[in-house]
Amino acid sequence: MSTLNAASATPAAPNDREQGSVFMPRFDSAGLVTAVAVDRTSGRLLMLAHMNAEAIARTRETGFAHFWSRSRGALWMKGETSGHVLRVAEIRVDCDQDALELRVDAAGPACHTLAPACFYRRLTTDGSLERVPD
Repeated sequence: MSTLNAASATPAAPNDREQGSVFMPRFDSAGLVTAVAVDRTSGRLLMLAHMNAEAIARTRETGFAHFWSRSRGALWMKGETSGHVLRVAEIRVDCDQDALELRVDAAGPACHTLAPACFYRRLTTDGSLERVPD
């Protein structure tokens, strides 16, 4: 299977994806890429989610983070009901374009539990979870 350059629909050379300047997300078999949202100012990891082509397009069009919900099987905008939106300042792409880093300004807690970030617990040596101080 050849890789197509999204801009020109021509086969891309193997190094184009890893070293070129064309955005060519490498979607998995479900049509998704992993995306992490990171606070633009502090660098804190806020959340992890997945994006399909439509979520990426909507994020780029609106400036607000959109994701694909695997559990609901639907596109959603982060904060669409809570108001805790993520305004995207920058999208970074990893070396092989199968993961995205969204540098964001968060309007409230990033986690649906109302924790500031989804990564609010750590695994202890005895195997239990403990809350990490904010």
